[in-house]
Amino acid sequence: MNRKKKIAASLGQLVIPLVALAILIIFNLIRDPSFFSIGMRTNNAGNTVLTGNLISVIDSASELAIIAMGMTLVTAATGGQDISVGAVAAISGAIFVKVLQSMGAITGTSVFVALIASILVTILFKLFNGTLVAVFNIQPMIATLILYSCGRSIAYWINGDATPQLDSPIISSFGKTIPGVPIPTPIFAVILVGLFLFLIFKFSSLRLYTQSVGINQAAARLNGINPMHIKLLSFALLGVCVAVAAVIGVSRLGQLNHKTLLADIEMDAILAVAIGGNNLGGGKYKMSGSILGAYIIQMLTTTLYAMNVAPVNVKAYKAIVIIIIVVAGSPVIKDAVAKLFRSMKNSSTAKKGVA
Repeated sequence: MNRKKKIAASLGQLVIPLVALAILIIFNLIRDPSFFSIGMRTNNAGNTVLTGNLISVIDSASELAIIAMGMTLVTAATGGQDISVGAVAAISGAIFVKVLQSMGAITGTSVFVALIASILVTILFKLFNGTLVAVFNIQPMIATLILYSCGRSIAYWINGDATPQLDSPIISSFGKTIPGVPIPTPIFAVILVGLFLFLIFKFSSLRLYTQSVGINQAAARLNGINPMHIKLLSFALLGVCVAVAAVIGVSRLGQLNHKTLLADIEMDAILAVAIGGNNLGGGKYKMSGSILGAYIIQMLTTTLYAMNVAPVNVKAYKAIVIIIIVVAGSPVIKDAVAKLFRSMKNSSTAKKGVA
């Protein structure tokens, strides 16, 4: 019975994102039945790849889905959000390009070394944020405001105002598709990052510890959990996610533009966590909900563009829809709906008793 309750509670947390996704799907099917059609085409490199709005949504949301996973951990452990992920992604991308340039020719080895360097540097910057939060008890949004403000300037200092070009089939394979594989590579990156986190949760108590610290830090400490270590680790894992997303972003375009790389992604990542049914005040979380939230945001964006909504107006329409989704998933509305269902159930039981 307990298992059934756990499954019901787990599915209950995904009700809002699943309903939102269903509404978007139905709306698009009514508006344009071909919206979800999938085809094949030959790209500029001569490779056969999958094409269609659905593939575009899944592919384009890759960076957001990856960062949303890391944002979920930070939110759960600290009860706050990291608003510097976009700016730190610019630093991460700058390090990736700088290392590649310093190694001369772009080879599989040089790309791997540049990726590792990018991840390590990004973890260091995220640990800076984590130290302010975990050691000095600064509210996460204020602590991360520092790098939010100066992160892209740091990226500029690393690579200057140039826009380095990465004209390489290896880079193209990482950001677009691998020759002979029709599925966009960023989709595999999402799966790998998700699998990486899943294995960590599977073979450690990190999930339980993170939720415990987020729910009640004092109680967690009394039970032998070090809240500072858990918070630092959550920021470190977010650093891994940011670095991978940044490298994907650089590889997509084959160049680095520190001003626009993953611009504004921090807001979408926070919204993805919220739409996924997670408590922004910390505690219990559902990683799959955040990933689903990322795809919902991207499908909404793709839908608006398909309806020829001017780019300048897209954010306004997104804001309206997202407000509706977030409010619908708020504790106040959830409690009201639960109370309504209990009232209906009691009324039905009473009528059966009378009969």
